Amino acid sequence: MRPAPSPNYLTGYPAALVAQVRQLIAQDKVADLLRKKYPEAHDIRTDKALYDYVLQIKNEYLRNAGQLSKVMFDSKLQVLRNALGTHTTHSRVQGLNLKAKKEIRIASLFKDTPPEFLRMIVVHELAHMKQREHDKAFYQLCMHMEPDYGQLEFDLRVYLSYRDAGGAGLWGVVTP
Repeated sequence: MRPAPSPNYLTGYPAALVAQVRQLIAQDKVADLLRKKYPEAHDIRTDKALYDYVLQIKNEYLRNAGQLSKVMFDSKLQVLRNALGTHTTHSRVQGLNLKAKKEIRIASLFKDTPPEFLRMIVVHELAHMKQREHDKAFYQLCMHMEPDYGQLEFDLRVYLSYRDAGGAGLWGVVTP
């Protein structure tokens, strides 16, 4: 394992906290800490199961946000867009009407993560249906849907830094 992970995932956090995470990665302690806190992976494996899961959360918190036409795991996301999830709206004209299709794509690495990490990224992408920018209102909406959102985002960033430093998937075989 490389001693110093890429700082991209922890940008914006206090330097002392980033240094502590880097030290834990160098000492090979991150895997045990994360496995202890999040012992098991979720069981959502197919795009259909993911769609049902996302729709359940959307219907609970964002009933008036419009329909989702597609939700899927995307194996190319992290490589092509440096993103863990995306939300897109495709508009097209049908006669005199403008039709919009909304899609959410989740990086395939979330197939083998704890349910908390999957929920965090789904909540993040759903929040973009109401708030386009990462502003205060966006994070308030995320916290409304997942009260532990801030801690989950940080823990996910620690996991991604660990992986970036050469660490293996912790909850199964993670597809790149």
